[in-house]
Amino acid sequence: MPSLSEIVEHTNNYLRVGEIQDWPNALNGLQIENSGKVTKVGAAVDVSTRVLTMVAKKKIDFLVVHHGLFWPGLQSVTGSLRRQLKVAFENDIALYGAHLPLDIHPKMGNNALLAAAIGLKSATPFFEEKGQLLGVRSKFSGSREDLTRKVRKAVGGPVKTITFGPKNPQQIGIITGAAGSEIYRVVADGVDTFVTGEAPHWAGVAAEELGMNLILGGHYATETFGVKALAAHLSERFKIPWEFLKFPTGL
Repeated sequence: MPSLSEIVEHTNNYLRVGEIQDWPNALNGLQIENSGKVTKVGAAVDVSTRVLTMVAKKKIDFLVVHHGLFWPGLQSVTGSLRRQLKVAFENDIALYGAHLPLDIHPKMGNNALLAAAIGLKSATPFFEEKGQLLGVRSKFSGSREDLTRKVRKAVGGPVKTITFGPKNPQQIGIITGAAGSEIYRVVADGVDTFVTGEAPHWAGVAAEELGMNLILGGHYATETFGVKALAAHLSERFKIPWEFLKFPTGL
């Protein structure tokens, strides 16, 4: 049975948590410790009372999430935070958060894995954020409709398209999550079709002005890839089972 410290040390090193800058509220790494042993790994995009309650029910004692407990910032331990901590403490659940380190990882990263699921070949990093290249880009051979079908299949659900770019895209850029607001920076890198999770309303107007295609696969759906891959990796390395907990937000 692996120890919590072993798993955390390996994960920190594997994701280069200490090297990658992120927003402070991401708090990458171990967010809640348990009594020190791990028997089953869980993966979820977000932590919430519902997720932690299911984790407890399934006897998971190490939960990996993309969006951790502290996104709202400094807060008192009342209401929802108190509920979440109570479930974790009473059921000996350790919580590990990985935000940008899991977005940019070349093997486990949301962006690299979404590109692979779409079938893009030779994707290369692009779009600098906090001193590292966050997204991936690739040449594409095929129609816009074909690309849209591939994205829909990859995320397992509907996608929204804003189609003011070429019918046969040449340069695809991928940044999962809520990167639609970066459309001006993305087009400056020569991307004509931008695949992301969600975008503000004004980005649809910007797509028309810039002559770009914008394909929105959903914030949640585009960020399931990394936590699944990381949990599977830890399962294989430490010989313990893992399970994905599906709690879509609808966004």
